Amino acid sequence: MTQSYYRRLGDSTFASNDCARSNWGPPIQHGSPPLALATKVIQEQLAGSGQRIGRITLDILGAIPLTDLVVRTSVPRPGKRIAVLEAELSPVADPDRPVARATAWALQTADTSGIPMDRYPALRQGNPQPMPAYWWDAPGYLSSVEFRREADDGRARVVWMRPRVGLVDDEPTTPLQRLAMVVDSANGIGAALDPAEYVFMNTDTVLHLHRLPVGDEFGIRAAGSIGPDGIGVTTAEVFDHDGYLGSCAQTLLVRPQG
Repeated sequence: MTQSYYRRLGDSTFASNDCARSNWGPPIQHGSPPLALATKVIQEQLAGSGQRIGRITLDILGAIPLTDLVVRTSVPRPGKRIAVLEAELSPVADPDRPVARATAWALQTADTSGIPMDRYPALRQGNPQPMPAYWWDAPGYLSSVEFRREADDGRARVVWMRPRVGLVDDEPTTPLQRLAMVVDSANGIGAALDPAEYVFMNTDTVLHLHRLPVGDEFGIRAAGSIGPDGIGVTTAEVFDHDGYLGSCAQTLLVRPQG
């Protein structure tokens, strides 16, 4: 890769590159690159354990600045069959103020290949549709992802996404990390409001996976719901080219622009 979201500065410190920049504002990061960075650190800690991530949550504790970050890990719940791992991201300049925290449930794997069950059939791929007029050609993060929209299925919008850049320099990137590099976009894919009129920023991203992803392109079928008091939710089903992977949910803070 000639570009990446982060440049490694040390064992646990990373410089944030411009392609991680959010469409909501130049000084902050889109949610997917920090989620992917935390996923990478947690997967590296799990290497050789016989466990894999079944659920990972990114809680955005504040605006994630486009700056050098330090990632600290911990294991609040150790175990051979079930464990909880955390990764906190903080600015290097203010290391005691975490801006994001990823929490992963890691479960010991076993052979259940004889009883696979998918809730949804694989997504059909048809003729690409034009993306909505807002956002999708904005500089920063959105220019770092290839978006391919399918026809809406009557209840949700479907978009396939492939990262155009790497995660950290030219270091190997797992399919789960590549999925994390795009899944926070579910909020924008399922947007129920026009971003020219409303802000609807997610405070978290929760990803459940009943199997690990494969490949580098992922389909998100997402829809948003807005309540009467300024709070909303985006829910999504997540796919790769082999079929259904799991689900994603995000909590939204909704406010009029201006």
